[in-house]
Amino acid sequence: MTRLLPVMGILLGCCPLGVAAQEAVAQIAAQEQVTPQDASMPALPTPPGLEQAQLRAGGKGANGTRMAALEIALAPGWKTYWRSPGDAGIPPQIQFTGSSNLASAVVHWPAPEVFLSSGMRTVGYHDGVVLPISVTPKDPGKPVLLKADVMIGICDNICVPVSLQLQTEVSGDGAPDPKIQAALAREPRKIDPQTRCETEPTRDGVRLTARVDLPPAIGTENALLELASRPVWVSEADSHREGGTLVTSADFVPPDAKPFDLDPSDLRITVLSDRGAVEIMGCTE
Repeated sequence: MTRLLPVMGILLGCCPLGVAAQEAVAQIAAQEQVTPQDASMPALPTPPGLEQAQLRAGGKGANGTRMAALEIALAPGWKTYWRSPGDAGIPPQIQFTGSSNLASAVVHWPAPEVFLSSGMRTVGYHDGVVLPISVTPKDPGKPVLLKADVMIGICDNICVPVSLQLQTEVSGDGAPDPKIQAALAREPRKIDPQTRCETEPTRDGVRLTARVDLPPAIGTENALLELASRPVWVSEADSHREGGTLVTSADFVPPDAKPFDLDPSDLRITVLSDRGAVEIMGCTE
């Protein structure tokens, strides 16, 4: 991957990424993966901006799960992206293929920040992030060997795609990890307000408007719209207030850039404000 960084950095630093461009970045980064345990190959330099990447093990979770986390430490001023990264961000990809004794792994996302640069909005985390992972073993009496194939984008004046292969043993023993607990506490609070949705087809997808019964904030509100079950590009939301109702609209564009049937129950809205972050799942009507 090292020989591609200058070219990719210039490309990603100057231009918004559409769906096709994001997929191309992921393919290039995947081709450049190097397995850390492969002793026959010389160690590659750490990508610029990345200070550390590791999987942490963190004791027991709820309902028989065990806790782990992906920890990304970045140089000051660098940022990485949330699961729905905005117009110009690189969507992170995390896969647990190759893990042993793993029934399921669920990634938890702390509330992100909104960044504005050159008229473009991106969503993510500055200086790094800890993403907790709830791990369910197939056999509760045995440890889980958790392996993660990770592709993320990190940005400062340039953007760099980073591909990682990480692993750790998750036994559920030991005390809770303070970093993991702090990250879990920053997850958006789930609420269930009245949410009325309308959709209309567009040339390359669907435009959705949601009307959410939500008390107004004192300061700025940022509404982030996405689909929970499928990756689609989502435009920056247009939002305004009508008293106690937040009205927010966005365009949803699938990889084939064609109109599609958007399932309103699959809509996920995250609202960032001075009240704290809240998450709303699905439309009530």
